[in-house]
Amino acid sequence: MARVLIAGCGFVGKATGLLLKAGGWKVTGVTRSEESAAQLSAEAFRAVACDISDPAMVKEKLGGFEGIDAVVDCVSSGRGGEQAYRKNYLEGARNFLEVLKPRKFLFTGSTSVYAQTDGSWVTEESPAEPVRETGRILRETEELVLGHDGIVTRLAGIYGPERWTLLRKFLDGSAVIEEDGSRWVNQIHRDDAAEAISFLLNTDAVSDIYNVSDNTPLSQVDCYRIFSEHFKKPLPPTGPVDTNRKRGVTNKRVSNAKLRALGWEPRFLSMREALSDK
Repeated sequence: MARVLIAGCGFVGKATGLLLKAGGWKVTGVTRSEESAAQLSAEAFRAVACDISDPAMVKEKLGGFEGIDAVVDCVSSGRGGEQAYRKNYLEGARNFLEVLKPRKFLFTGSTSVYAQTDGSWVTEESPAEPVRETGRILRETEELVLGHDGIVTRLAGIYGPERWTLLRKFLDGSAVIEEDGSRWVNQIHRDDAAEAISFLLNTDAVSDIYNVSDNTPLSQVDCYRIFSEHFKKPLPPTGPVDTNRKRGVTNKRVSNAKLRALGWEPRFLSMREALSDK
């Protein structure tokens, strides 16, 4: 039975672990706290609490996993800034790679590393030159992973059960259509993200970068039009662009053609299909 370590068992990580478990993998999760590890072990699969930014602790708590078949690094910044990004993403990935030396390593990054603002289509070959330091740390982590023959997935904005930011803002009245609403929004359903990660682990995918996004980027105003039609509510008001986003303001359409060429297909082609499924 192949073994996999899921680091960061939150929204995407837990779903990925359950999917891999159902597919015959022996799954172990890594969490920040003992409480989270106990809860996860009770409801999903075994978990171990570990500060992944500390190489000595990784050796102590996870040393038994040295040479494991796969590590999926799904950690988040914990809503922190540059220091948290460096600690959780870069240092955590380095410790997994250098201490555990897994046979396969998959890092879940973000399409926010594409800093384009002209609405153009971006592929894995497009320049990825983030403006913010948090984005630069993600890129540094990507390069570290690729340098160890790992796989990098760049996930679009994640939504799904009980976590759909655009929809929540629409329903609670806090949504704003920024300027003319033409900025492109790239999204991926949580279940499709988990399927993509599982797919890459279960195929002979080579060390490379793969965009994980649905098939149909939508303009911001079109997203809210879909919600408006579905819920029979008026469109949100217009307003200025929110420039305080942690990873910067971008405007691009993310292509998933490379991953689809390998045989993966998202269940939800766009947010419209996901809304109809609710």
